[in-house]
Amino acid sequence: MALVPVAEALERLLDGAAPLPGESVALADAAGRVLAEPVVALRTQPPFNASAMDGYATRSADIASVPVHLSVVGMAPAGRGFAGTVGKGQAVRIFTGAPLPDGADTIVIQENVRDLGDGQIEVVEPTAQGRNIRRRGLDFGQGDVLLEKGRVLDPAALSLSASANHPNLTVVRRPLVAIIATGDELLPPGSEPGPDQIISSNAYGVAATARSVGARALDLGIAADRPEAIAGLVKKAVEAGADVIVTLGGASVGDHDLIHDVLTGEGMQLDFWKIAMRPGKPLMFGRLGNVRCVGLPGNPVASIVCSQLFLKPLLARLGGRDHSQDLRTARLGSAMQANDLRQDYVRAVVREDAGQLVATPFGIQDSSMLRMLADANGLIVREPFAPAAQAGAACRVLMLR
Repeated sequence: MALVPVAEALERLLDGAAPLPGESVALADAAGRVLAEPVVALRTQPPFNASAMDGYATRSADIASVPVHLSVVGMAPAGRGFAGTVGKGQAVRIFTGAPLPDGADTIVIQENVRDLGDGQIEVVEPTAQGRNIRRRGLDFGQGDVLLEKGRVLDPAALSLSASANHPNLTVVRRPLVAIIATGDELLPPGSEPGPDQIISSNAYGVAATARSVGARALDLGIAADRPEAIAGLVKKAVEAGADVIVTLGGASVGDHDLIHDVLTGEGMQLDFWKIAMRPGKPLMFGRLGNVRCVGLPGNPVASIVCSQLFLKPLLARLGGRDHSQDLRTARLGSAMQANDLRQDYVRAVVREDAGQLVATPFGIQDSSMLRMLADANGLIVREPFAPAAQAGAACRVLMLR
């Protein structure tokens, strides 16, 4: 099977991917979720003409010339309005958020009033008609579309939805990713490895990548290098309702690389296997009914880089989110050799120097070296057959953080 170019692999992987169906969740649980339907106001806000300040509600005609004395005929705290009418020469003590009494058309702030006692005040500054009043419907009216489908529910959107009287919202269902690591050599962190064993690490990075775009991650553990062990975990993933199954390792061409055979035996229709990139050549993709299957390489760096390039965009689309890679223009901090037929993603440190980004690649790029990936904040993207480049030459960088 010929190596698939990176851009084509991503296009095929995303083909037909669309936001998952909506589900209703309580407003308290909706933070960070994506709206599957617009939010329409169920009420008008404010529902009445309301005071925007603490002060006195009165008639603007009575305070056009100051100083002037007014009689205080009542009080209007928030949540309990004044039931009467404000007449000539009268005022009502009012607090922020209280309904504007009938007859009043302005609010004199309390700093512009002297309390004379015995229910009398002196207004010392004139206030125009309509001042310090929030008119009914100033924020929104019943039936207004407040938030569009696809909006990520941030704090402001949640507060607006609550103000519009929504106890629940319809949001896109979060994709479920089932993660299956494979290999007799793998043990979970905290174990004491034998002489031929290593600690399994890839699942944690993949799960974190999934969660970074709002997906759920189900770690099904480590399957031994036996077809029945792998098939058993694949069945568990399907039974759990996984939208995506991610396998780690075992997707290459060695005698013990069983993922391809097991998945096709379970009914997966293979789309592609092996792509023209470094690290990450043995990436596999297929469909098992409605479940997308992504076979990531076993090498830790290749696994995380492929998660960034392929898994993250897929999960974002299934979750109804906009997603684009953070690609920037930079200058090389050191020379690079000519590239071969595979698109290269080179770990690098990216820094700003005199207003320009400078990307300096690490000297060793072995795909097993996680420490270097943790130290890198970008990947220099080298196109297939890119010629040798000197320090200072322009390059493209995929920012990681």
